[in-house]
Amino acid sequence: MSDLPAFRFAIACVIALPLSLFSAPENTRKSAKQKRPQPAFAKVIDKPNLPRVLLIGDSISMGYTADVRKLMEGKANVHRPPTNCGPTTKGLVEIDQWLGEGKWDVIHFNWGLHDLKYMSAKGGLADVKSGKQQVEIGQYERNLDQLVVRLKKTGARLIWRNTTPVPPGAKGRVVGDAKRYNDVALKVMKKHQVAVQDMHAFVLPRMKELMRTANVHFTPEGSRKLAETVVGEVDKAL
Repeated sequence: MSDLPAFRFAIACVIALPLSLFSAPENTRKSAKQKRPQPAFAKVIDKPNLPRVLLIGDSISMGYTADVRKLMEGKANVHRPPTNCGPTTKGLVEIDQWLGEGKWDVIHFNWGLHDLKYMSAKGGLADVKSGKQQVEIGQYERNLDQLVVRLKKTGARLIWRNTTPVPPGAKGRVVGDAKRYNDVALKVMKKHQVAVQDMHAFVLPRMKELMRTANVHFTPEGSRKLAETVVGEVDKAL
């Protein structure tokens, strides 16, 4: 019985503790917000009798995927791999998985911004002077050729969407490299008679309007504008 007052005192102390000690730490709450589902990766349940469209590309295409779906609602089932499709080297490894077993009517695809970026020995984005391009331009051409051969086997109508410009100040990339890689890609597309969407030419005079400052990515409004151009090309193919 002599321990009862001490026990009561301990319980009172616990009750008096601030609630903040029991809540999630600030950095934990922030990280939870940062891990919100990516709208581009939302699962698509096909509506019967509509054509199936596959979008393949990096974060630029991730930015316009949801808007393309909205604009094509009732016209097509619009899918994409639930990942950033990165450089051509990643495409070669994962393309069969992305294509799956279903039939595709149109495949709209791009690789480039990840191929031409400069990487450190540890695999992070690097300064141009100290890094090395992830996929040098000659290898990029060979990789892209293999990927187009694989895509043609699906029987889908193919649309190559070329790579958008690198703005001044963007880390790990060189202004003008997008055009150099696009020129090589154009040779591959002509060889295989693949339709080309020249998104680079569309964006180039509108970079300040559509893109983030010193960043290869687009504003939400910029992504919506890109989506409209994609839908126009897919509509023609359908």
